Amino acid sequence: MRIDSHQHFWRFNQTDYGWMKPDWPIRRDFLPVDLEPQLHACNLNGCVAVQARQSLEESRWLLNLADESPVIRGVVGWVDLGSPNVAGQLEEFTKHPKFVGVRHVVQDEPDDQFMLREDFQRGIAALQNFDLTYDLLVFPRQLPAAIALAHKFPKQPFVLDHIAKPLIKDGVMSPWREQIRELAKLPNVSCKVSGMVTEADWQHWTADDFKPYFDVVFKAFGPARLMFGSDWPVCLLAGKYQQVFGLVEDYVSQLPDVGATGFFGNNAVTFYGLV
Repeated sequence: MRIDSHQHFWRFNQTDYGWMKPDWPIRRDFLPVDLEPQLHACNLNGCVAVQARQSLEESRWLLNLADESPVIRGVVGWVDLGSPNVAGQLEEFTKHPKFVGVRHVVQDEPDDQFMLREDFQRGIAALQNFDLTYDLLVFPRQLPAAIALAHKFPKQPFVLDHIAKPLIKDGVMSPWREQIRELAKLPNVSCKVSGMVTEADWQHWTADDFKPYFDVVFKAFGPARLMFGSDWPVCLLAGKYQQVFGLVEDYVSQLPDVGATGFFGNNAVTFYGLV
């Protein structure tokens, strides 16, 4: 399988998606029927649908979409990891074979140490009992907490979303670069090469803007722990789907030691246990 490891679906409404600015063109519905032509154009067979709302209803809705659309090979949903009933929530969702992982929008938490809270860590511990992965959605300033969390749960599979959203537009490398290298030392952590175009200058980015960041993550994580993700439809703010795919494909094509089959599919299949 060739897989897009990170994209979203939604039926737009202002209440649930208030983070979208009034002039953004993504303020409309995006469903599997909209994604399928993009996948086919890039010779991709399926995708991993990742939560965009912090609600149990979001997880249920994505699983219903997965029942209707074979292109959805896995769902990374949301549960309340701080809830005393987190195990009950996980038990409900893991009855569905396409429920493969959990994510919390940590980047929006004002406390940079949020992931190190006792209740949150109890939730992470519960994931191991259900053989589920966890997506780390953080800004660079939250990487120290991510490193500490992954250290504390060495048997829990983690994947870093969007290479932690470095300040590509401003060309800032440090301390992001050093923290990425520290995180990558942990064998239970993988990384999605995704969400990068929206961290650059939306209107004027070039491939050269991304090369220093590609270089860091590909050297740090190696070919077996990296996976392609489009971050569609959010990526449409800065580029078309095929532009995002082509940007990464062109870089990978210059690396003879990176197995394109793994990066564009098998790594995600293995990490998430896709069916």
